[in-house]
Amino acid sequence: MFEVDHHHKQSHSSAGAARPQEFLAAENVSLRLLLAQAEIDAQGLLAQAGIDAREREAADKLQKLILEELHHRIKNTLATVSAIASQSLRNVAGAEHAQHAIEGRLLALGRAHDLLLQARWTSADLGKIVRGATEAFDNPDVPKFTIAGPDVRMTSGAVIAIAMTLNELCTNTTKFGALSVPAGRVDITWTVDPNTQRLHLEWTEKNGPAVQAPEKRSFGTRLVETLGRQLKGDVELKYEPSGFVYAFDVPLASLAAVVHE
Repeated sequence: MFEVDHHHKQSHSSAGAARPQEFLAAENVSLRLLLAQAEIDAQGLLAQAGIDAREREAADKLQKLILEELHHRIKNTLATVSAIASQSLRNVAGAEHAQHAIEGRLLALGRAHDLLLQARWTSADLGKIVRGATEAFDNPDVPKFTIAGPDVRMTSGAVIAIAMTLNELCTNTTKFGALSVPAGRVDITWTVDPNTQRLHLEWTEKNGPAVQAPEKRSFGTRLVETLGRQLKGDVELKYEPSGFVYAFDVPLASLAAVVHE
Protein backbone atom coordinates (compact mmCIF):
# COMPACT_ATOMS: atom_id res chain seq x y z
CA MET A 1 0.00 0.00 0.00
CA PHE A 2 2.84 2.29 0.87
CA GLU A 3 4.60 1.61 -2.48
CA VAL A 4 1.45 2.23 -4.47
CA ASP A 5 0.92 5.48 -2.71
CA HIS A 6 4.53 6.38 -3.43
CA HIS A 7 4.24 5.72 -7.17
CA HIS A 8 0.97 7.62 -7.31
CA LYS A 9 2.64 10.57 -5.65
CA GLN A 10 5.47 10.55 -8.22
CA SER A 11 3.04 10.36 -11.11
CA HIS A 12 1.04 13.27 -9.75
CA SER A 13 4.21 15.34 -9.30
CA SER A 14 5.33 14.74 -12.91
CA ALA A 15 1.98 15.75 -14.24
CA GLY A 16 2.05 18.89 -12.12
CA ALA A 17 5.48 19.76 -13.48
CA ALA A 18 4.39 19.19 -17.08
CA ARG A 19 1.39 21.46 -16.85
CA PRO A 20 3.36 24.64 -15.96
CA GLN A 21 5.79 23.91 -18.80
CA GLU A 22 2.94 23.52 -21.26
CA PHE A 23 1.37 26.66 -19.87
CA LEU A 24 4.61 28.61 -20.29
CA ALA A 25 5.06 27.31 -23.82
CA ALA A 26 1.54 28.41 -24.69
CA GLU A 27 2.19 31.80 -23.10
CA ASN A 28 5.39 32.17 -25.15
CA VAL A 29 3.49 31.43 -28.34
CA SER A 30 0.80 33.97 -27.43
CA LEU A 31 3.43 36.55 -26.51
CA ARG A 32 5.24 36.03 -29.81
CA LEU A 33 1.97 36.43 -31.68
CA LEU A 34 1.18 39.61 -29.79
CA LEU A 35 4.65 41.03 -30.45
CA ALA A 36 4.40 40.18 -34.13
CA GLN A 37 1.02 41.85 -34.36
CA ALA A 38 2.36 44.88 -32.45
CA GLU A 39 5.25 45.11 -34.90
CA ILE A 40 2.83 45.01 -37.84
CA ASP A 41 0.65 47.67 -36.19
CA ALA A 42 3.68 49.84 -35.40
CA GLN A 43 4.94 49.59 -38.97
CA GLY A 44 1.49 50.61 -40.22
CA LEU A 45 1.36 53.58 -37.86
CA LEU A 46 4.88 54.66 -38.78
CA ALA A 47 4.05 54.39 -42.46
CA GLN A 48 0.94 56.49 -41.94
CA ALA A 49 2.89 59.02 -39.87
CA GLY A 50 5.50 59.15 -42.61
CA ILE A 51 2.85 59.89 -45.19
CA ASP A 52 1.38 62.61 -42.96
CA ALA A 53 4.82 64.09 -42.32
CA ARG A 54 5.57 64.21 -46.03
CA GLU A 55 2.21 65.83 -46.70
CA ARG A 56 2.82 68.46 -44.01
CA GLU A 57 6.32 69.09 -45.32
CA ALA A 58 4.98 69.51 -48.84
CA ALA A 59 2.25 71.88 -47.60
CA ASP A 60 4.80 73.96 -45.64
CA LYS A 61 7.07 74.20 -48.68
CA LEU A 62 4.14 75.24 -50.87
CA GLN A 63 3.04 77.88 -48.36
CA LYS A 64 6.60 79.23 -48.11
CA LEU A 65 6.86 79.37 -51.91
CA ILE A 66 3.54 81.21 -52.24
CA LEU A 67 4.48 83.73 -49.52
CA GLU A 68 7.87 84.38 -51.10
CA GLU A 69 6.27 84.91 -54.51
CA LEU A 70 3.67 87.24 -52.99
CA HIS A 71 6.41 89.13 -51.17
CA HIS A 72 8.45 89.41 -54.37
CA ARG A 73 5.48 90.84 -56.27
CA ILE A 74 4.64 93.28 -53.49
CA LYS A 75 8.23 94.55 -53.40
CA ASN A 76 8.19 94.92 -57.20
CA THR A 77 4.93 96.85 -56.97
CA LEU A 78 6.37 99.15 -54.29
CA ALA A 79 9.45 99.75 -56.44
CA THR A 80 7.20 100.54 -59.43
CA VAL A 81 5.10 102.96 -57.38
CA SER A 82 8.27 104.64 -56.10
CA ALA A 83 9.58 105.02 -59.65
CA ILE A 84 6.26 106.47 -60.83
CA ALA A 85 6.23 108.97 -57.95
CA SER A 86 9.84 110.00 -58.65
CA GLN A 87 9.22 110.47 -62.35
CA SER A 88 5.98 112.37 -61.73
CA LEU A 89 7.58 114.76 -59.24
CA ARG A 90 10.96 115.16 -60.92
CA ASN A 91 10.05 118.30 -62.86
CA VAL A 92 7.73 119.77 -60.23
CA ALA A 93 9.33 122.79 -58.56
CA GLY A 94 9.82 122.38 -54.81
CA ALA A 95 8.70 118.74 -54.82
CA GLU A 96 11.98 117.26 -53.59
CA HIS A 97 10.71 116.95 -50.02
CA ALA A 98 7.54 115.19 -51.15
CA GLN A 99 9.55 112.85 -53.37
CA HIS A 100 11.87 111.83 -50.52
CA ALA A 101 8.94 111.44 -48.14
CA ILE A 102 7.10 109.10 -50.52
CA GLU A 103 10.23 107.05 -51.14
CA GLY A 104 10.86 106.77 -47.39
CA ARG A 105 7.33 105.61 -46.69
CA LEU A 106 7.47 102.99 -49.43
CA LEU A 107 10.82 101.74 -48.10
CA ALA A 108 9.29 101.48 -44.62
CA LEU A 109 6.37 99.53 -46.02
CA GLY A 110 8.84 97.21 -47.74
CA ARG A 111 10.73 96.64 -44.47
CA ALA A 112 7.45 95.79 -42.73
CA HIS A 113 6.74 93.22 -45.44
CA ASP A 114 10.25 91.79 -44.97
CA LEU A 115 9.49 91.30 -41.28
CA LEU A 116 6.17 89.65 -42.04
CA LEU A 117 7.78 87.26 -44.50
CA GLN A 118 10.19 86.14 -41.76
CA ALA A 119 7.17 85.53 -39.52
CA ARG A 120 5.37 83.61 -42.33
CA TRP A 121 2.81 86.43 -42.61
CA THR A 122 1.10 85.36 -39.39
CA SER A 123 2.27 87.61 -36.60
CA ALA A 124 5.35 89.44 -35.38
CA ASP A 125 6.65 90.62 -32.03
CA LEU A 126 6.36 94.31 -31.20
CA GLY A 127 10.00 94.48 -30.08
CA LYS A 128 11.17 93.24 -33.48
CA ILE A 129 8.93 95.76 -35.23
CA VAL A 130 10.34 98.65 -33.18
CA ARG A 131 13.96 97.59 -33.67
CA GLY A 132 13.41 97.00 -37.38
CA ALA A 133 11.76 100.39 -37.88
CA THR A 134 14.44 102.33 -35.98
CA GLU A 135 17.53 100.47 -37.21
CA ALA A 136 18.04 102.63 -40.30
CA PHE A 137 17.95 105.80 -38.13
CA ASP A 138 20.18 104.53 -35.32
CA ASN A 139 23.93 104.76 -34.76
CA PRO A 140 25.46 101.39 -33.77
CA ASP A 141 28.49 103.11 -32.23
CA VAL A 142 26.43 105.55 -30.15
CA PRO A 143 22.88 104.14 -29.84
CA LYS A 144 20.19 106.79 -30.16
CA PHE A 145 17.22 104.67 -29.07
CA THR A 146 16.27 103.02 -25.78
CA ILE A 147 13.70 100.29 -26.41
CA ALA A 148 11.88 98.40 -23.64
CA GLY A 149 8.62 96.52 -23.22
CA PRO A 150 7.06 93.05 -22.85
CA ASP A 151 6.63 90.58 -25.69
CA VAL A 152 3.46 91.34 -27.65
CA ARG A 153 2.57 89.53 -30.86
CA MET A 154 0.55 91.35 -33.50
CA THR A 155 -1.11 90.37 -36.74
CA SER A 156 -0.03 91.62 -40.16
CA GLY A 157 -2.35 94.66 -40.31
CA ALA A 158 -1.13 95.94 -36.95
CA VAL A 159 2.49 95.26 -37.91
CA ILE A 160 2.23 97.49 -40.97
CA ALA A 161 0.41 100.27 -39.09
CA ILE A 162 2.95 100.33 -36.24
CA ALA A 163 5.94 100.13 -38.61
CA MET A 164 4.63 103.00 -40.74
CA THR A 165 3.94 105.10 -37.64
CA LEU A 166 7.47 104.56 -36.33
CA ASN A 167 8.92 105.45 -39.71
CA GLU A 168 7.06 108.78 -39.65
CA LEU A 169 8.30 109.50 -36.13
CA CYS A 170 11.87 108.58 -37.04
CA THR A 171 11.85 110.70 -40.16
CA ASN A 172 10.43 113.67 -38.30
CA THR A 173 12.86 113.49 -35.39
CA THR A 174 15.91 113.34 -37.66
CA LYS A 175 14.75 116.51 -39.40
CA PHE A 176 13.26 118.61 -36.62
CA GLY A 177 13.41 116.71 -33.34
CA ALA A 178 15.87 115.15 -30.92
CA LEU A 179 17.86 113.18 -33.50
CA SER A 180 18.59 116.32 -35.50
CA VAL A 181 21.32 117.10 -32.94
CA PRO A 182 24.21 114.87 -31.76
CA ALA A 183 23.09 114.68 -28.12
CA GLY A 184 19.46 113.78 -28.92
CA ARG A 185 17.95 110.51 -27.77
CA VAL A 186 14.59 108.72 -28.08
CA ASP A 187 13.00 106.41 -25.50
CA ILE A 188 10.44 103.91 -26.85
CA THR A 189 8.62 102.03 -24.11
CA TRP A 190 5.37 100.10 -23.87
CA THR A 191 3.38 98.41 -21.14
CA VAL A 192 0.33 96.15 -21.04
CA ASP A 193 -2.49 96.65 -18.52
CA PRO A 194 -3.88 93.18 -17.75
CA ASN A 195 -7.05 94.64 -16.22
CA THR A 196 -8.10 96.80 -19.16
CA GLN A 197 -6.35 94.59 -21.74
CA ARG A 198 -4.78 97.61 -23.40
CA LEU A 199 -1.30 98.38 -24.63
CA HIS A 200 0.25 101.79 -23.98
CA LEU A 201 3.27 102.83 -26.08
CA GLU A 202 5.24 106.05 -25.70
CA TRP A 203 7.86 107.67 -27.90
CA THR A 204 9.73 110.29 -25.83
CA GLU A 205 12.42 112.57 -27.28
CA LYS A 206 15.18 113.96 -25.07
CA ASN A 207 18.13 116.36 -25.31
CA GLY A 208 16.85 117.82 -28.57
CA PRO A 209 16.03 121.34 -29.66
CA ALA A 210 13.04 123.18 -28.26
CA VAL A 211 9.83 122.07 -29.94
CA GLN A 212 6.45 123.68 -30.38
CA ALA A 213 3.15 122.60 -31.87
CA PRO A 214 3.02 123.31 -35.61
CA GLU A 215 0.54 125.86 -36.85
CA LYS A 216 -0.72 123.45 -39.48
CA ARG A 217 -0.98 119.67 -39.26
CA SER A 218 1.30 118.01 -41.79
CA PHE A 219 0.53 114.94 -43.86
CA GLY A 220 2.83 112.92 -41.58
CA THR A 221 0.87 113.98 -38.52
CA ARG A 222 -2.43 113.09 -40.16
CA LEU A 223 -0.99 109.74 -41.26
CA VAL A 224 0.14 108.86 -37.72
CA GLU A 225 -3.29 109.74 -36.34
CA THR A 226 -5.07 107.78 -39.08
CA LEU A 227 -2.95 104.68 -38.51
CA GLY A 228 -3.79 104.81 -34.81
CA ARG A 229 -7.50 105.10 -35.52
CA GLN A 230 -7.29 102.11 -37.87
CA LEU A 231 -6.31 100.03 -34.85
CA LYS A 232 -9.09 101.62 -32.74
CA GLY A 233 -6.48 103.28 -30.56
CA ASP A 234 -6.05 106.72 -29.04
CA VAL A 235 -3.18 108.87 -30.32
CA GLU A 236 -1.80 111.86 -28.40
CA LEU A 237 0.94 114.17 -29.67
CA LYS A 238 2.54 116.31 -26.95
CA TYR A 239 5.02 119.11 -27.59
CA GLU A 240 6.68 119.24 -24.19
CA PRO A 241 9.49 121.71 -23.31
CA SER A 242 11.75 118.69 -22.79
CA GLY A 243 10.88 117.20 -26.17
CA PHE A 244 8.19 115.75 -28.39
CA VAL A 245 6.10 112.85 -27.03
CA TYR A 246 3.93 110.44 -29.00
CA ALA A 247 1.54 108.36 -26.90
CA PHE A 248 -0.51 105.48 -28.28
CA ASP A 249 -3.10 103.55 -26.27
CA VAL A 250 -4.83 100.62 -27.99
CA PRO A 251 -6.93 97.56 -27.07
CA LEU A 252 -5.00 94.31 -27.35
CA ALA A 253 -7.97 92.89 -29.21
CA SER A 254 -7.29 95.33 -32.04
CA LEU A 255 -3.82 93.88 -32.37
CA ALA A 256 -5.10 90.30 -32.09
CA ALA A 257 -2.27 89.96 -29.61
CA VAL A 258 -1.09 87.24 -27.30
CA VAL A 259 0.99 88.60 -24.45
CA HIS A 260 3.78 86.40 -23.01
CA GLU A 261 4.74 87.01 -19.42
